[in-house]
Amino acid sequence: MNLAVISITDITTWARTSGLEIVLFISGAIMLSRATRWIGSAVTSRIDAKSADGASLVRSESAKHSHVVAQVVMWAVIVLLYCVAAVLTLQRLGIPITGLVAPAAVIAVALGFGAQRIVQDILAGLFIIAERQYGFGDAVRIAALGSEVGVSGTVEEITLRVTRLRTVNGDVVIVPNGQIVQVTNQSRDWARTVIDVPVPNTADVNRVRKLLAQVGRDLCDDPSLGPLLLDSPSVLGVERLEVDTLHVRIVARTLPGKQFKIGRELRARIALAFQTEGIHVSTSLDTIDPIGAS
Repeated sequence: MNLAVISITDITTWARTSGLEIVLFISGAIMLSRATRWIGSAVTSRIDAKSADGASLVRSESAKHSHVVAQVVMWAVIVLLYCVAAVLTLQRLGIPITGLVAPAAVIAVALGFGAQRIVQDILAGLFIIAERQYGFGDAVRIAALGSEVGVSGTVEEITLRVTRLRTVNGDVVIVPNGQIVQVTNQSRDWARTVIDVPVPNTADVNRVRKLLAQVGRDLCDDPSLGPLLLDSPSVLGVERLEVDTLHVRIVARTLPGKQFKIGRELRARIALAFQTEGIHVSTSLDTIDPIGAS
C-alpha cells in the first residue's frame, strides 16, 4: 500500500514538474511555429505588395530573391524550434542526451547512405537560392532527370528541397531541386518575342515590311502596352522561303515576363492590319514563344 502511495506521489510530482514543462515545451513550439508562419506570410506579402505598388511594372530581382529567402528562413526557424523542443523533452524524460551521441552518429551515417537524394536536393536548393537562378514569380522552364521536354510554369514556392511551379493549365508541378539539370529563366533582365509572319510569295515584301513596322510603332505608342516595350519592334526581313509562302520576322524586346502579352497583341494587330490591306495569310502563324507560356 505504501509503495502504491509512493508511486502515485512520484507520478503526481513528476506531472507537476517535468510533465508540465514538457507540455509547455511542446505547446510553446507549436505556438511559436504558427507565429513564425504568420510573420513569414506577412513579410512575403509585404514584399509582394511593395513590388506591385512600385513604379516598376515587373518584380525586381531583389524582391524575388527576398521572397525566397524569407520562405527559407521561415521553414528553417520552424525546424529549429521543433528540434530544440525535442531535445528539451528528452532531457525532462530523463534520457541522457550525451548517451545518444554515438547512436546518433551511426544513424546519421546510415541516413547519409540511404538519404543521399534528400541531401542532394538540399545542397542544390542552397545553390539555387545563393546564385539567384530564379525567384518567386519567375516564368521558367525546368528540365529534370528523366524528362526530355521539361516543364514550364510560374514559380510559386522555393524551399531547400523542392521547387513548386504553376503551369498555364493551372497544374501544380513539384520538382526536387536535386533532379534539376537545366533551368531556362524567361523573366530575367529583359525578354524578346519573335514572330514569323507567313505571307504569300506574290506579296510585295517592301509593302509588308512597312506595314509590320507601322504595326510596331502603333503598339509602341499605345499608352498601356508601350511601357512594356524596351524599344520599338523591329522588322528583320524575310526569315525563310517556302514553295508558296515567305516568312517575315518581327521581334520586340520587352520587360521580363511580358513577352507573351506583347506577342499575343502583336499577332492580333498584324492579322487585323493584313485583313485591312487585303493580304491573306496562311492559317498557321509560326512563333518562337516558349511552350506553356502564360
